Parts: sequence; structure tokens; C-alpha cells
Amino acid sequence: MRLDGVRVLDLTRLLPGPYASQLLADAGADVVKVEDTGTGDYARHMPPTTDAGHGAVFDAVNRGKRSVAIDLKSDDGLEAFYRLVEDADVVFEQFRPGVVDRLGVDYETLREYNDDLVYCSLSGYGQNGPLAEQAGHDLNYIGLAGMLDMTRESDAEAPRMPGYQVADMGGGLFAAFAIVSALASRELGNTGGEYVDVGMTDVVVSFSQAIASEALTGGDPRPGETPLTGQYPWYDVYPAKEGYVTLGALEPQFWSAFCEAVGKEEWIGKHMTQDPAELQALREGIGEVFAERTRDEWVEFFDGVDAAVDGVYSPEETMEHPQIEARGYVERPDDGHPRVGFPARGTDIEHGEASSPPDHGADTDAVLREVGFDASEVERLRESGAVE
Repeated sequence: MRLDGVRVLDLTRLLPGPYASQLLADAGADVVKVEDTGTGDYARHMPPTTDAGHGAVFDAVNRGKRSVAIDLKSDDGLEAFYRLVEDADVVFEQFRPGVVDRLGVDYETLREYNDDLVYCSLSGYGQNGPLAEQAGHDLNYIGLAGMLDMTRESDAEAPRMPGYQVADMGGGLFAAFAIVSALASRELGNTGGEYVDVGMTDVVVSFSQAIASEALTGGDPRPGETPLTGQYPWYDVYPAKEGYVTLGALEPQFWSAFCEAVGKEEWIGKHMTQDPAELQALREGIGEVFAERTRDEWVEFFDGVDAAVDGVYSPEETMEHPQIEARGYVERPDDGHPRVGFPARGTDIEHGEASSPPDHGADTDAVLREVGFDASEVERLRESGAVE
């Protein structure tokens, strides 16, 4: 699972695209951030900031990359970028549809310089459709995708914003998957260069598999009324004496183990009942049981019991949890800027700490020289303002 030797020219910024290219960098790809001259990726300066004044999100998703600062709106800067494209495997962009055409860095233009290029566009709504050029953020995308409507117990409540950016992160993850798939297809001889269009909204719609069939056949899945959104009391979140616990006893064996553990064997035969009165009585009874102990007491109580019971943890508690610690992907490097690293484990996946994120334009000279620019040419580009 190594991408050594793959060079990615990364034109993305903020969170979704950099998360995708961070996954590629963690897998060994040479990811070159192509940033504007001047400020570069403005996530560098966005709060929350680290003790060193860096944008914390920028530091989290840009480690192990290199940075070149190029003015793509200048003729010299554009020509320098074309030289980089000739030696690249991937170009990855996250502009609003149409921007790359105006800049002259669209797929059709770049394939003239590198016919084997894998080119991925990541955007909110995809490259076509009535909303393609509309501005948006994660909240807009999950709203259109139907997910936000389902983040509540019932229609009586207002939709609740998820704690994490689902469209941003899901879109980034799918973009990374699409890029690697296109590279594999090219190497297998199935395709040459390839263009991939990833819409973050589309990815979240794809996440709706558990309710999509009902929605597509005239049904109207409602929050709190589907098996995985609170319809059943054996798959729900309950307040404990202190904190909250999750019960996920969908399978009969988990439900039986739960009932036996809490001394409610009479509930076993009611698993998957559709009777409203029985469902309400079970929900109330389970609530009364969980109210007897704290979250941590219940977690300890069910240790070793296959009942699909666990706690609800804050992000800070999660980062310190023994299970998360044991997996080894939370990195705490000596530079004082911890991050959540590559989450997969495997025999050929490096688990060491990634290097620090690059300073803006720190690698401009080195990257340009790698594609044939000599020192005088680099200096001329710098004097003209085409690069920094």
C-alpha cells in the first residue's frame, strides 16, 4: 500500500482536498501543494491556531507535503506549472467549476502536456447540474443530500448539525479513492490518463444506502422512524446516570446478551416487535435500566459481554481512549502539533510520524529544478513575481 514514486500536484485548499491529498501523502506519494503567491492556502491562517500561530486544520492535513508558490494568473507562472505537469502523475483541484478553464489548467489543456495524467476535480455539487457553480459548504451539501433531515429524533425537532464535516471528509476520502483507482487502472493498462469528477453532495447521497431504496420507491423515510435512526429501542442512545451510552443490539444474540446481563430475560422474545405499545414499553424500560449507573460504570459492566453497548465520548476523551491509543494512528510528534494520521493498519503501511507541514513556498526552488529549471531561470521567475 505504497504510492512511492507518484507525484501529485495539489491545487486544493482548506479541508476536503487537503484531507484527500494527506491520505495520499501518508501512503507515500510526493504531494506538491501548488499555492498562490502571497498568502497561499488561507487555511494556514484560519482559527483555531496552534501555539506557533499556524492554522491547526492546515497543520493537521498538510504534513509530509511540499509547497511551491506559483502565480497561475501570470504567463510565466502558468508556463512553469505546465512544466511541472509534464512530470506529474496527478493534478487535483477543488475550484468552483469553470475556474480551471479560466486559469488554463483544465484537464483538456493539461493532457496536451501529459496524456497519462490522472486529473481529479472535487467540488460541492459536481461539475454539472443547476447548482454546479453555486457557492456552498458542508452544511449546504448534507442539507441537499438528505442527511441533515435525518439528524434528529423526529420531525418535531429542528435538524442538528453533525459534529464533524461529513461531506468535506467523505468527499475527500472518495476523491483519494478515485485517484488511487485511476492510477491503478492506468498501471494495469485498462486506461491511460483519466478525468474524475467528485461531488461532495453526491458522496453523502451515496451514504444513504440504508434508506435510499425506500426513498426511491415512493416511501418517505422520516427521522426516528427507520431502523437505524431510532425506530427501535434496541438501537438507540440513552442517558445514563452520568453521560450517555449507545445500544446497538440489532442482532438477536446481542439483544439476548443485553437482556440477560441486565436481568430482563422477559424482554428477549420482544426483539423486532412491531407493536407500538411494546416498543414504547421497551424504550422506557431500557431508559430506566441505563439511568441506574454512569456511562463508565456501564462500560465496565458490559466489558466482555457481546451486547453492543458502549459509551458516548467527547473528542478529547476519544483521543485518550485506550482503544484509539492501541491503534496507533494518533500522532504526537516532537514539534508539539499532534494530528490524527492515516487510519488503516497493515503490513506495508508506515506507522511512523509524518514530517511537519511545509512553509509557504518552501520547496519552490527544489521542485522547479527537478523538472529542469536552472538557477537563473528560477531567479528570473522570482523577480517577475511568477513564483515565490
